[in-house]
Amino acid sequence: MASSAPATVYLVGAGPGDPELLTLRAARLIAAAGVIVHDGLVSPEVLAMARPDAQRISVAKQRSRHSMPQDEINALLVRLAREGRSVVRLKGGDPFIFGRGGEEVDACRAAGVPVEVVPGISAALGSAAQAQLPLTHRAASSAVSFVAGQCKGLTEQDWSGLAGKGRTLVIYMGVATAADIADKLIADGVAPGIPVAVLEKGTRADARVLRTLLADLGDMVAREAVKSPALIVVGEVAALANARDVMAGWAAQVERESEMRS
Repeated sequence: MASSAPATVYLVGAGPGDPELLTLRAARLIAAAGVIVHDGLVSPEVLAMARPDAQRISVAKQRSRHSMPQDEINALLVRLAREGRSVVRLKGGDPFIFGRGGEEVDACRAAGVPVEVVPGISAALGSAAQAQLPLTHRAASSAVSFVAGQCKGLTEQDWSGLAGKGRTLVIYMGVATAADIADKLIADGVAPGIPVAVLEKGTRADARVLRTLLADLGDMVAREAVKSPALIVVGEVAALANARDVMAGWAAQVERESEMRS
């Protein structure tokens, strides 16, 4: 039987994977929740912090395949709250950075369900910290932009002002379209020889940090069999990362860049 008043839905950022990076409030809510509705990017270590009798509902999204459409996730959260269940909607990274948290907040508000957002360390911040890659640096970058690499109409996007001298571009969900992204950035005027870092499975035990040049990005992702989740960082700061260099034809790329500038 439904409660007279709905319970609160907590949209909780689970961070990039390492449970040590959870906020104290996130850890307390996970441990107390009766129902955890979680994404596929939430690590098993974080899910293991739930109480043994908690119901776990996976709504994992993968490229071109969603186990549950977003409108059904919204309806699920509302239904559970109206049943009086203690609900944690657990999201990888931060709920408001490519996490569709805004849509879920809107749905709860529209249904009269109390909702609270608990921020998490985003994938960009956690992965960059592990890689010792400063997203800003007084000598190299005074601006950072975050974009989604699997957006519709990629070729129509204008990224010309987002990467280059003094700027850092962080691309989420860009592994499958890495070659197209590199081509697009170069077509928009970004130098082919600008440093690029790929941060794979950031903060986890099997994390990798790879560095190359923009012109080699697509080939490198294929050569190294990079898998999601992974971030692409474009900018001079990428050269500062504690990374494994996997550049192919460095001298040739630099020579071509020099010729383009002359």
